[in-house]
Amino acid sequence: MARTIYVDADACPVKEEVYKVARRHRWQVKVVANAFIRTPPDVQLTVVDSGPDIADDWIAERAGPGDIVVTNDIPLAGRALKAGAAALAATGKPFTQSSIGAALAQRELMEHLRSFGEMTGGPKPFSQADRSRFLSALDAAIHKAART
Repeated sequence: MARTIYVDADACPVKEEVYKVARRHRWQVKVVANAFIRTPPDVQLTVVDSGPDIADDWIAERAGPGDIVVTNDIPLAGRALKAGAAALAATGKPFTQSSIGAALAQRELMEHLRSFGEMTGGPKPFSQADRSRFLSALDAAIHKAART
């Protein structure tokens, strides 16, 4: 059975890392984006229409047990977990059944504050430590999936 890593590619800073790790473990990679992006020949690119959640819907409809979804989108991570897939943020933080509820609640709170004009700031700049943490977490997720 081919295992797949689905990449929510828009604004994903770790695509090259995904390709490298997937090749090493012989996993297939499916990159989903709202516009054409350059991918290696061994990576499947799917370009979906622009619009809210279209790429997320495409991934959520296909990801399942044994797959990994790489995304910073918390609702998509929740949908992936519900389908039995693993979900991993670009910083290497794994989303889990026990953490997804709190992450969704915090996301809702931040959106609420922004709607009132509160300056909540964006994510901190992506660092080399985040990249390294992601590589380790992706490797661990692949090994965990192989055991199931």
